[in-house]
Amino acid sequence: MTATNPLLDRIEQFAGQTVLVLGDIMLDAYVYGHVERVSPEAPIPVLRVDNMREMLGGAGNVARNVAALGARAVLIGVAGDDEAGRAIEMQLLEAGKGRIEGRLVIDQGRPTTRKTRYVSGSQQMLRVDEEVALPVVGATAEAVLMRLREALAECDIVILSDYSKGVLSEAVLAPAIAAAHAAGKRVIADPKSRDFTRYRHVDILKPNRLEIAQATGIDCKDDASTEQAGRAALAAAEAGAVIVTRGAHGVSIIPNEGPALHLPTLARAVFDVSGAGDTLVSCLAVALAAGADLAEATELANAAAGIVVGKAGTECVTPEELSQGLHLGALIETDRKVATLTGALSQVTRWRAAGLRVGFTNGCFDLIHPGHVRLLGQARAACDRLVVGLNTDASVKRLKGPDRPIQNEVARATVMASIGTVDMVVLFGDDTPLALIEALRPDALIKGADYRVDQVVGADLVQSYGGKVVLADLEAGQSTTGTIGRIRTAEWRR
Repeated sequence: MTATNPLLDRIEQFAGQTVLVLGDIMLDAYVYGHVERVSPEAPIPVLRVDNMREMLGGAGNVARNVAALGARAVLIGVAGDDEAGRAIEMQLLEAGKGRIEGRLVIDQGRPTTRKTRYVSGSQQMLRVDEEVALPVVGATAEAVLMRLREALAECDIVILSDYSKGVLSEAVLAPAIAAAHAAGKRVIADPKSRDFTRYRHVDILKPNRLEIAQATGIDCKDDASTEQAGRAALAAAEAGAVIVTRGAHGVSIIPNEGPALHLPTLARAVFDVSGAGDTLVSCLAVALAAGADLAEATELANAAAGIVVGKAGTECVTPEELSQGLHLGALIETDRKVATLTGALSQVTRWRAAGLRVGFTNGCFDLIHPGHVRLLGQARAACDRLVVGLNTDASVKRLKGPDRPIQNEVARATVMASIGTVDMVVLFGDDTPLALIEALRPDALIKGADYRVDQVVGADLVQSYGGKVVLADLEAGQSTTGTIGRIRTAEWRR
């Protein structure tokens, strides 16, 4: 029996959420072709154009991702009165199947940012940027803030998507954060400025590894230095939490209060990292709006980013893809739960460093039945992380007889690791788990109530250093031996 993944339930709640996206809108253009020769005019390849594609970029790509996840986006930014600006307006009419509402401010004296990429096969050859990155001020800034204030009542959360093109200027940024908080909305900032004080009082600041290193002067080379940089960023921005995206090293959450949490990357193949940050911040916002806590929302966002880097170009992730990715991730996580003693000791050390209490129980667990599930549930309730010691096949034969186990140790470990209340599975070959208990030194030792405390192996050791022994209630009429007996009786009668 496996626990359902609450993250999958959360995805179903994405529809109906509305995210306000404020920031630098741009037009992403792609020119695709093939190269057959080098130019006679200069030592450069000649690209023969096959087709072209335009899509919303920058903050517009954040809105595209929100819409792709099944939520609604209200997109506020600045565009010029030019061809690229009109192309953006056309994209807004066509994109997101009506789930993106653009509320653009048109600045007659400002060109629309356009980035054109020239691609041959899967190789990007050249990017041409057409932009003016002057800060938005005066009447344009006031118009942006007016659209923001008008939209806040219909939105659940706010993303500030900063691409350093001028929309999130001093005239806009602080008033926008204040207006959102006055309306009771949380604010997530995806920063580009090295001055994190500009984003003061946002609820979540989401820099990548390079951005936070540049802003704090701390190289995020490992978990410890990333947390150090995150704490410095928290102080500078006076934020509620900092989430650092670290590429192949995953994602780190550094909250204002409590220990940091480091999530491994879930990317299975990296084809193109373009827009991965937009996907992550979009999914983070939608998940928070849907009621997820910060850890759940970040886990979902991390999964979404892991999917999108496997796509070419600036693409999005759908709820269906995210659900499939989580199912696969659960299988991978099941494998990760089965550890050697060395691996278990390393993980237990990290858990304790994060202030978590570690529990331990053990058994043969040959055929999982409701009694086992109830025992494991009570064991997990007595601690923050539960380690299960599992007898090897040789150990089971010595204890139960030559006909046991019914399932080999690999099958039993896989089933045990798939149970949501179990955080780690360690095989042991002795007749008792005493050596394992001595090595792990659990804070809580859990056995069934058919034992007395003085009969529980390792109880005196655990109690000697202040740990507790918990006797869990048993499910009446449930045992592996009884189940096997009933199966064999049924077979005999047939």
